[in-house]
Amino acid sequence: MIEGPGFLLSVLAFLLALGPLVFVHELGHYLAGRRFGVKVEAFSVGFGREIGGFTDRHGTRWKFGWLPLGGYVRFAGDMNPASQPSAEWLSLPAAERSGTFQAKPLWQRAIIVAAGPVINFLVAILILAGFALAYGESRTPPTIGLVGPNSAAAAAGLRPGDRILAMGGRGVDTFDDVARYTRIRPGEASTIQLVRDGQVQTIPVTLGTTTEQDRFGNVFRLGQLGIGPAGRVIEPVGVLEAPVVAVRQTGQMVGMMVDTLWQIVSGRRPVSELGGPISIARASGEQLVLGPQAFVFLVALISINLGFINLLPVPMLDGGHLLFYAIEAVRRRPTDPRVVEWAFRGGVMAILALMVLVTANDLGSLGLWRGLSGLIG
Repeated sequence: MIEGPGFLLSVLAFLLALGPLVFVHELGHYLAGRRFGVKVEAFSVGFGREIGGFTDRHGTRWKFGWLPLGGYVRFAGDMNPASQPSAEWLSLPAAERSGTFQAKPLWQRAIIVAAGPVINFLVAILILAGFALAYGESRTPPTIGLVGPNSAAAAAGLRPGDRILAMGGRGVDTFDDVARYTRIRPGEASTIQLVRDGQVQTIPVTLGTTTEQDRFGNVFRLGQLGIGPAGRVIEPVGVLEAPVVAVRQTGQMVGMMVDTLWQIVSGRRPVSELGGPISIARASGEQLVLGPQAFVFLVALISINLGFINLLPVPMLDGGHLLFYAIEAVRRRPTDPRVVEWAFRGGVMAILALMVLVTANDLGSLGLWRGLSGLIG
């Protein structure tokens, strides 16, 4: 184990990782809004009181808030969190109202809202494409080279030479696909479809569980099958193929996020594994200590997380807006403003509750609750 990053380094790494990603997310909204003629009143990185900024020639106030946990773009006419037309908006002069967000057609509003998460995915794809160009792509065939003794694979009767076709009904193309499926399912029962001696077989398996500790002392509970490949295959990736590889890898990461989220919702994974700003700051500091390659990869992962989370159909998030736009497109009329208002209030409460939960988890990971219980005991 090596000593973890200090507080100041963690804060610096957090700002270096999250700050630019928040900026490009809001820049997506900003550029799409400007493209469709919407006046932008404010562009903020961070929440709360302004600590610095300037006003450009278009009248947009560019500023930094003291709480660097997000950001926002405020469009003209955006007079309530749900971006619904109001009496105040209707009272605006026609010429001024035409440059507001609410005055734009449904499809333009949807593009403006979706542009933030989309640009986060594009940033991640750009980074992953660069990694693919520099280091190639792992394309190790899913053929078993060795089976560990007393492992889940040995208990299921897997043998060297078996070629895995699917796990849990999901197709497998490479050995890395097997690892991705297994690692997030410790102790779960599943099935493996494989080819043995030219015959396709389906074998039940209960995945093993292993506990690993990284060099910073962080402990992880992971699924384990107990097999290894005959040899690693890393193939070079060309310039034209790199974006394709990056898009595929981004899709794989989103798939793992969906699986993990469903495991938490269904109770198969504890909510204590959810982390917040403190966990992100600590992870950022650790990856920065490991070097620029590890840190940049973490930035790509956080960018995918930002895009994915913002597309969840939760009111107050971009996905919540898009959900109501989809309902409006189907019904051919806007949702009742009272329904939207109450939905967004519920969304605010849900997000606040989540923030409290992840902050409590973060403090627990620092040992605060153990310390307090020791004092009380």
